[in-house]
Amino acid sequence: MDCYTANWDPLGEAAYYRKLDLYTMGWNLREDLRDCLVAAAPYGGPIALLKNKKEKSPSSRPPLEIYTASGVLLASIPWKNCPAVHLGWTTSEDLLCIQEDGSVLVYSLFCEFKRRFSMGNEVLQNHVLEAKVFHTEYGTGVAILTGAHRFTIATNVEDLKLRRLPQVPGVQKPPSCWAVLCQERVTVLLVAVGQELYLLDSTTCSPVTLPGLSPHAGSFLRMAVSFNYRFLALFTDTGYIWMGKSNLKEKLGESICEFRAPPKQMVWCTRSRSKQRAVVMAWERRLLVAGDAEQYPLDEDSYLVPELDGVRIFSRSTHEFLHEIPEASQEVFKIASMAPGALLMEAQKEYEKESQKADEYLREIKDQNLLPEAVEQCIRAASYEHEPEIQKSLLRAASFGKCFIDKFPPERFVETCRDLRVLNAIRDYQIGIPLSFDQYTQVTTEVLLDRLVLRRLYPIAIKICEYLRLSEFQGISRILAHWACYKVQQKDKSDEEVAQAINQKLGDTPGISYSEIAARAYECGRTELAIKLLEYEPRSGKQVPLLLKMKRSQLALSKAIESGDTDLVYTVVLHLKNELNRGAFFMTLQNQPVALSLYRQFCKYQELDTLKDLYNQDDDHQELGNFHVRASYASDKQIDGRVASLQNAVDEYYKAKNEFAAKATEDQIKLLRNQRRLQADFDKPYLDESLHDTVYNLILEGNHKRAEQFYRDFKIPDKRFWWLKINALAEQGDWEELEKFSKSKKSPIGYLPFVEISMKHHNRHEAKKYGPRVAPEQRVKAFLLVGDLSQASEAAIERKNEAEMNLVLSKCTAAADASVVAKINLAKAQLGKK
Repeated sequence: MDCYTANWDPLGEAAYYRKLDLYTMGWNLREDLRDCLVAAAPYGGPIALLKNKKEKSPSSRPPLEIYTASGVLLASIPWKNCPAVHLGWTTSEDLLCIQEDGSVLVYSLFCEFKRRFSMGNEVLQNHVLEAKVFHTEYGTGVAILTGAHRFTIATNVEDLKLRRLPQVPGVQKPPSCWAVLCQERVTVLLVAVGQELYLLDSTTCSPVTLPGLSPHAGSFLRMAVSFNYRFLALFTDTGYIWMGKSNLKEKLGESICEFRAPPKQMVWCTRSRSKQRAVVMAWERRLLVAGDAEQYPLDEDSYLVPELDGVRIFSRSTHEFLHEIPEASQEVFKIASMAPGALLMEAQKEYEKESQKADEYLREIKDQNLLPEAVEQCIRAASYEHEPEIQKSLLRAASFGKCFIDKFPPERFVETCRDLRVLNAIRDYQIGIPLSFDQYTQVTTEVLLDRLVLRRLYPIAIKICEYLRLSEFQGISRILAHWACYKVQQKDKSDEEVAQAINQKLGDTPGISYSEIAARAYECGRTELAIKLLEYEPRSGKQVPLLLKMKRSQLALSKAIESGDTDLVYTVVLHLKNELNRGAFFMTLQNQPVALSLYRQFCKYQELDTLKDLYNQDDDHQELGNFHVRASYASDKQIDGRVASLQNAVDEYYKAKNEFAAKATEDQIKLLRNQRRLQADFDKPYLDESLHDTVYNLILEGNHKRAEQFYRDFKIPDKRFWWLKINALAEQGDWEELEKFSKSKKSPIGYLPFVEISMKHHNRHEAKKYGPRVAPEQRVKAFLLVGDLSQASEAAIERKNEAEMNLVLSKCTAAADASVVAKINLAKAQLGKK
């Protein structure tokens, strides 16, 4: 703590920079970094190395090696492909290896080949001279410079869409330098040819002039774009450095350095709310921070990795972090600082010594009402520190200060302590993810957990989830699922052992999908393991699709039937139909009655011919008869075709010994033929009417003889025919024919219906004609319907029925029907005496 500011170097008037030691590298490199293609992922990501293949011997295969940021080897494979030109990392930490022939190989963090894609035929023909991997809001992109001095670009390797950019005019040799810029959400290239600059987009190549560029700048040799693509720096052969906005509209500053040779690397070193943005350049043994020409010696060949808030610098032996000192740290630790945070630190130190100076420092802070600010400064400064001891000192000071503040919100302090504990854990040498606090805030906890899972660091990931109290679905469940997917790839244990181990570990943890783990096992060629894992999957909707994919259709059908989900059963049945030949398909369904029944239902609406075949196979004559009946009505056949279908139905019904259905179908055939004759004779539509409607319409139209013929031919019951005819005649208004019909013979339905139907059609006169002919037990009702109370009373008295008498009395009014009332009362009195 006493020498805390010893490695601070001023840059400009208000900013300080320092180099922090992150790790002593654990790798044992056989080659210098300058002899290798190097790619380091941002946010403390892994490092990939591939030795440049200078030997032409086909037997020499340089290794592709991937290390953590601390130099711990993750994986290594021999490089057997075309010579690589460039390496780069995607945002999801996949390694992109760009080859001379324009093909791009994608590897995982553990050198597992994932896929390959090509940058196009033109790149293949002209080969790759240079390549760059860049990151935008659309994803990870690749830009290629070909041997024909043309550029091809893809802004998202996950959704590959190649763009060939226009040619730079007058170019006879490769550009001296170029960079990818993002302007207003559009990806463009800035290309330098000598002293000229050109901006290339999809359709145009435009010359550009930098604002405030010195006329004596010279030819451009290097370009650097900041981590967030907002700033741009250019280095010329005169040592001139121009710094400005990447929109090429604003200059931020310029600088001159003593070196004329182009630096090996040039990157930005900046942070949000930076007081002094700087550009860092590396030569063989020299590191220069442009802005104030601050220089650092390099003992070994080094590589620069731009970060959100600084630059990582690693060599064969060390890994360092160069960054601007945050304002909070400056306020607390700057020599002779009187900031509230610095005074609070001193107060806490004196308090530990049991000195009264602690009270003096506290009073000085409290007198200025700056104690909350002092606590906040200490908390912020602690978050930027990498050394746990310094973090603890600052947090102790903050904790000491907040004891003297009423109602100080503890959330900020607690969250910082929690985040620092997580960061200290992942910065450990064995894990090797040197995230700063700003980087951690940017990538979020969820992404950090994903990266730990990618590295197969499941225990530490689970510990972090438990410590941060994340929901199971968001944290532990997701990690255990990844662990299980990795577990199924291990070939040293039997399927039974792996399945049991996974189930014991996962159990019924919420958010776990055994089907996803089983799918991974199937992809690894372990089908039996996948089936065993699916036994633990409670959702049939997840089991069945994977079983179908694995060609286990019988098992899939059984699971679908057990689920009771008809849609799922239909899915399997239709899959089987497409997969098996017709005979095998039908035999499979025979063993599954539920599936067979559902398939029949499906065929009724979709595949009638198949349904017929199913019935034929089962000798189901009853259903075949039903099928022919439906077919006769479901088609647009002519009458002869329909009759033929019905005749087939008759034959099937007789085979099924269903005489009722056979006779009914024969009657329908006869009805259709008669209706066709009627239609021909009267030129009116009769087809497809029921027997009832046919006879009814014939009577309505006055064709009584034809109606009588139908009555006899189809043996219509007398009661039904009389009801039909009296209704039709009344509706037609043929009262004379109705009266004549009533006298033709004794009515099988009585004469009350004649009264009711006449009244229904509002013909009281006709209704009265039939009243006396109504049976005695219905006569009172008939006379009441026509409103003849006198006749109704006589009928009731004649029958000596007191209930009927009371019914007539209820219809009488006091004045108008006095005689009827008197007559009924007299009759009731006589009944009472008896």
